[in-house]
Amino acid sequence: MPETAAVSIRNLSKSFDGTEVLRDVSLEVQPGEVVSILGSSGSGKSTLLRCINWLEQPDRGDIRIDGDRIGVSDTGKPMSRRELAGMRARLGMVFQGFNLWPHLSVLRNVTEAPIHVQGLSKAEAEERAMALLEKVGMADKREQYPYTLSGGQKQRVAIARALAMQPKVMLFDEPTSALDPELVGEVLGVIKDLSKEGYTMVLVTHEMEFARAVSDQVVFLDKGIIIEKSHPSEFFENPKTDRVRRFLEIEAPTVPTV
Repeated sequence: MPETAAVSIRNLSKSFDGTEVLRDVSLEVQPGEVVSILGSSGSGKSTLLRCINWLEQPDRGDIRIDGDRIGVSDTGKPMSRRELAGMRARLGMVFQGFNLWPHLSVLRNVTEAPIHVQGLSKAEAEERAMALLEKVGMADKREQYPYTLSGGQKQRVAIARALAMQPKVMLFDEPTSALDPELVGEVLGVIKDLSKEGYTMVLVTHEMEFARAVSDQVVFLDKGIIIEKSHPSEFFENPKTDRVRRFLEIEAPTVPTV
């Protein structure tokens, strides 16, 4: 039997104030696959990511995580808050603005959800958190607070926090866009290491060279429509549409491949 897709999106549409931001989008992400979503500002990239974990509720369409529908049941009944929280726990989300809790230490930022959502003991959560902070190079900052950290350090803590829930899929929404250029590489390095470890990831990014290096599939959104979807070598070297060719001519690589 074919493997169940980690993420399956069918005929997804979303509008804001009468303006259609996503139109009939369909996409599958297989387990262990890294999918990069590219496109100009306003193309619907972040909205697509936020629909996957139901931070934005689609107007139409079907989204499944590991075969299970999120947001509504197969009968069309809306999920309860508890059911939705259970589905969201399968998805780790990393935002461009970090979204760390400022009043909690680095360690507590990473342990809070496993303790309060998954029911881990403090000792179990701290053991998991320390292993993840070590993975992202932040173990020595465990007692510090977010205001003492650089942007790159905050984003690495945010990645550890998302991983602490042991999600099926990691979602990255422009994870380097709020960083100073000299800090971008440290965050991309962590994401590249995760890709080598087989994590399933959906990545909205403007880092062209990075997308080429880590992706199994590149998706290009334009005005809410997927107009190209291919392997990175084909996408970057032999684009099928004039729109993608124009985009690649304008979007010069900003960071060397990590």
